[in-house]
Amino acid sequence: MTAIIAVENVSFGYGARPVVEDVSLTVEAGEFLGLVGPNGSGKSTLLKLMLGLLAPDSGRITLFGEPAAEFSHGERIGYVAQDVTSATKEMPITVREVVTMGRYPRIGFGRLTARDRGIVNEAMETVDIAHLEARRLTHLSGGQRQRVFIARALAAEADLLALDEPAVGVDAESREAFYDLLKQLNGDGLTIILIEHDIGVVTEHATNIACINRRLFFHGEPAGFTASDALAEAYGANQRVLHHDHAHPDHDHAHPDHDPNHNETGDQP
Repeated sequence: MTAIIAVENVSFGYGARPVVEDVSLTVEAGEFLGLVGPNGSGKSTLLKLMLGLLAPDSGRITLFGEPAAEFSHGERIGYVAQDVTSATKEMPITVREVVTMGRYPRIGFGRLTARDRGIVNEAMETVDIAHLEARRLTHLSGGQRQRVFIARALAAEADLLALDEPAVGVDAESREAFYDLLKQLNGDGLTIILIEHDIGVVTEHATNIACINRRLFFHGEPAGFTASDALAEAYGANQRVLHHDHAHPDHDHAHPDHDPNHNETGDQP
């Protein structure tokens, strides 16, 4: 079976500054890949390369068996960028309208059919936002907005959901419910790539982890990651993984003990 994404010896830089160096990995159908690394490590850039939004300086990337930079079936991918919630806070558009947008790549210039409307309804039900269908994005919380964009991907019948730090600014209880939703969707067969600085979340929910800091330090199952030295090597400090305590919301934000350079920006300056 062809991997959904295959990254082969890929390097990329912004001008003279290398950001990703000689990275190779694959993402298989049904996988939940957690992509971790310190701020500025190349995570967001690598994800954009994997989705064909950037072209590598060297190496090769295929997406659903095609060269990623030439991939033209955007409806197969649901991409929620790091700044999507802030960028849409002022959009005077309803939840149903946003989710319905997911059908447009499938129907082209045609009219919505009863089947299309049924798929939109099912997507909203799946992520528990049907009761918000008439509400405008401007009146939603950060967690609710993220569910809207996931519903849009589901309405598009996407095969791959890619999320770049989707829970930034979301309260602890909503974060937990959000990641439980992702785990449920992955259990239903949806392939997911998640960039997340909360390593406890990643080790709890992902089926595989890729740890990078320009180059790849680890790619494999969570148990192997926590038993390896990859975290300390990639972050350059004495790290340990904290796990969520569901009974104590204050413990929900698990992360490396020391990441003084972390902020909520992407990899590109």
